[in-house]
Amino acid sequence: MKKQPVSLKNLADELGISISTVSRALKDNPIIGHELTQKIKDLARARNYIPNPLAMGLLRQQTKMIGVIVPDLVTHFYSSIISGIEEVAKENGYYILIASSNESLEKEKEAVNNLLKTRVEGIIACISQETSNFAHFENLIQNEIPLVFFDRVAEILNVPSVTVDGTEAAANITRHFYANGCRRIAYISGPDHLNISKHRKEGYLKGLKECGLEFNPELLVETKLNAGDAAIATRKLLELKQIPDAIFGINDTVAFAAMKEIKKHRLKIPEDIALVGFTDEFHSTVVEPTLTSVTHPTFQMGKEAARLFLNRLKKGQVQQK
Repeated sequence: MKKQPVSLKNLADELGISISTVSRALKDNPIIGHELTQKIKDLARARNYIPNPLAMGLLRQQTKMIGVIVPDLVTHFYSSIISGIEEVAKENGYYILIASSNESLEKEKEAVNNLLKTRVEGIIACISQETSNFAHFENLIQNEIPLVFFDRVAEILNVPSVTVDGTEAAANITRHFYANGCRRIAYISGPDHLNISKHRKEGYLKGLKECGLEFNPELLVETKLNAGDAAIATRKLLELKQIPDAIFGINDTVAFAAMKEIKKHRLKIPEDIALVGFTDEFHSTVVEPTLTSVTHPTFQMGKEAARLFLNRLKKGQVQQK
């Protein structure tokens, strides 16, 4: 049988004292005498007692745990953000529990419920690409459970959020293409209801206008944020009578898929088609040719999301970054 971990009650029973006395002694509370404190610490060490932060938190209605929901656990983009969240959480005595929605609304709802069952003090989330109904997040708000969004956010909710200026970044990419001689600039976008898709498309259109280029609907393709759909979108662009001389992918997953399809068509990057991604994935530096990508300060985004969360937890303040 699996050996059960030693609890405060086990220590208290063995010494014939109260659980509260054991707890205070292990925290060096001065109301417990030095001799008894040392005796309790010696027994805890001998029995290999390890504090349970969840159990201790429940006693004071604080678990010191933060739930984090991401669309996937594979890409460097999200792992870097998680690292930023974890660093700030650890500095403040908090732990994080991570769940993945796998880009599914139903799994996102399930993740919210499961995290609440573990008594997290609140949630930091990036919504899935299927999410357009926010009832599960509205429920958190109504119950005054701290919530912070990052990257993909529910703009209709008054929730602290960490994002980058996708509109201006996309406009800069379009201007960059134009400055390098490109005139048929294509954009592979994501689902239109997502804030990142909406803002980056706005930037793409803004950039075209500023460069004096007329918008061509056949050069704007919407796709799901996965490699398979991105490959189909790229093939659609490469089958046009006049192919684009530049492609902007909404993120690096899309851009990598586009790169693969361009190579299959025996076209060279950037000589035949220029290509830019958005998120600066680590992998963009190890492909051939190296993928040009817009820097996305993921680690800092994670840190800022954690700071906003802790501020929300302590003061109930709503801020936008």
